[in-house]
Amino acid sequence: MRTALIAWDYPPAPSGLSTAAREIAESLVACGAEVTVVTLDRKGVSDARGVSIVGAEPAAGGGIARLRLWGGVGHLAAPLAVRRAILAEHVSRPFDVVEATNWYAPAALLARRPPMALVTRNSTPAAFSRDLATRARDRFDGWAADRLEAAQARGSHGLISNTADHGRRIAAEYGLIEGDRPHAVIGLSLAPAMLVRARAASYPETRDGEPIRILFVGRPEHRKGFDAILGAAEILRREADAGSLPGFAIRLAGVDAEALEPAGPGERSRFVPLGRVPEADLAREYEAAHAVLAPSRYESFGLVYQEGMAYGRPMVASNEDASARAFVGTTGAGSMARETTPAALADALRPVIRDPALRDSLRERALLAAGRFTRETLGRETLALYEEAIARFQSRKG
Repeated sequence: MRTALIAWDYPPAPSGLSTAAREIAESLVACGAEVTVVTLDRKGVSDARGVSIVGAEPAAGGGIARLRLWGGVGHLAAPLAVRRAILAEHVSRPFDVVEATNWYAPAALLARRPPMALVTRNSTPAAFSRDLATRARDRFDGWAADRLEAAQARGSHGLISNTADHGRRIAAEYGLIEGDRPHAVIGLSLAPAMLVRARAASYPETRDGEPIRILFVGRPEHRKGFDAILGAAEILRREADAGSLPGFAIRLAGVDAEALEPAGPGERSRFVPLGRVPEADLAREYEAAHAVLAPSRYESFGLVYQEGMAYGRPMVASNEDASARAFVGTTGAGSMARETTPAALADALRPVIRDPALRDSLRERALLAAGRFTRETLGRETLALYEEAIARFQSRKG
C-alpha cells in the first residue's frame, strides 16, 4: 500500500503534531506500507527511517504565501500547497490513501472529489484551542477555519480518533452522521528509543532545601488548563512561603516568559519558563521531574500522559478530560483534579508535592500502565482503517 501523510511539521520540529506524524509514519513503514510525508514546515525532498519526506512550504513572496495574510481566506493557503504537492506525487506514482490531521484542515481541498481515499485523523479542532474572538475579522477567521475542518471531515472516506469520547465530540463538532463512514478509535504509540530511555530513567532524589520539580509540557492556553496552573501556583505558593508545604518549582516546556505576565511576582518566582524545547532537552526535563502536570480540559492524542507515565512520573491531571480519565484516572497513575480550576488543581497537586510515599506509589502505577499503545498496534489498526476507507472510496467512485 502506498500512503501519504499530510503534516504541518515533522521531526526534528518539537511539537505534538510532528511527534504524532512520525509515530504514524514509522509504524506504517514497520507494517510494510510505503509512506510519503508531505509537510508544510520545509522545502525539498529527503528520507528518514524509511519515510520519504516531501516539503510543501509555499515559496516566500509567492501567491500562496501572500494569501496567508488575508483573514479567513488565508486558511486556504496550506490546503492549496498540500493539494499541489500531493497531486504532483500522485501523477508520477499513485497513492492508495492519503491521511491528514483535522487541525486547520490542510487536506480540505483534496476532500473535493479526491483522486484517492482520504482519511482524517482527529487532533483537537481549531475551535477548541483558540481564544474567544472579540473582533469581526477574528470571528470570520475562526468561522472559515471551522468550515474547512468540517468540509474535510465530511469529504473523508474514514476517520480516526484517539478515544471513543473524542470520536463522539468530533462527530458532533463537524455535524457527521453516525455510521456514515468508518470511524476507528486508535491510540498513538511512543517512539521505541524514547521508551528505552524512559524505562532506564531513575527517579530523582529529593534533597533537603531543593524544590519539588513539576513539569508542564504544552502551550499556555485555556484548553491546556494554563489559567488553572497560574491560580493553583498562587494558592500553593502562599502555603510554601508559610512553611506548611515543601518548596516547588513548575518548569514550563513550550511556554515563554511573556505568558506569565498575568501572575504576580510571587507566583512568577515559582515558574521556570523554558520556551520551545527540543526533543533531547525535553527527555532530560522528564528525567529530572518529580511529577508531570497536565490539567487539560480537552486532549486528543494525550501524548503528554503517555510520555509522563513512560518515565514513571506521577501525573497530575483533570477529570474534565476524557483522555486523562482513560490514561491516568483508571490506571491510578496520578492525582486527578475534580475539575480544571485553581482550587481543585491545588488540591490535586498538594499531596503530590507534600508526600514522597504517594509519589513512589503513583510512580509504580504509572510504570505498570505505560506502553499500552505500541507501533505494532498503531500500524496494524491504521492499515485496517485504510482498507475500509479505500473500499468506501472505490464503491462511491463506481
